[in-house]
Amino acid sequence: MAGVEIIVDDPAWRRMVDGPEAVVRRVAFADATVVLSSDRAVKLLNARHRGRNKATNVLTFEATGPGMPGEIVLASGVVAREAAAAGKRVRDHLAHLVVHGMLHLQGQDHHEAGPARRMEMAEARILGRLGLPNPWRRS
Repeated sequence: MAGVEIIVDDPAWRRMVDGPEAVVRRVAFADATVVLSSDRAVKLLNARHRGRNKATNVLTFEATGPGMPGEIVLASGVVAREAAAAGKRVRDHLAHLVVHGMLHLQGQDHHEAGPARRMEMAEARILGRLGLPNPWRRS
C-alpha cells in the first residue's frame, strides 16, 4: 500500500464528500502528500509555480529530494464545479483527479495526443479495477 499523507486544508471538502480521506486512500497507489485545499490556495500555487493566475482542479509537484513524497493539491470549488457540469459525483471526480495526480508523479503527462490518450486509458483502467466509473465515458 502507498504511503499517503492526507491534509484537509479546506473544510468545504467535508461538506462535499463524506469521508474524503477514505476516497483518497482507496485510489492512492504511490507515496504522496494529498492536500484537499481551496480555490484561493491553488490559485496562489498555480500563479507562483506555473505563471497562471487562476485556480485549476489539481496541481502535482514532484518530490523535492530522495525518499520524499510528491504532492498533489486539489481545489475544492473547481472540483465541485467540474463535477456538477459533467453530472458526476464529487467523490468520483476527486478519485479521478487523485489518480491523475498519481500518474503525473510517475512521470506521465498529457501535453501531446499520444501520451494524453495513454494517460486517459490508465486512469480509466485503474478506476475500473476499483469499481469506479470511467471518467472519460459520457453518460
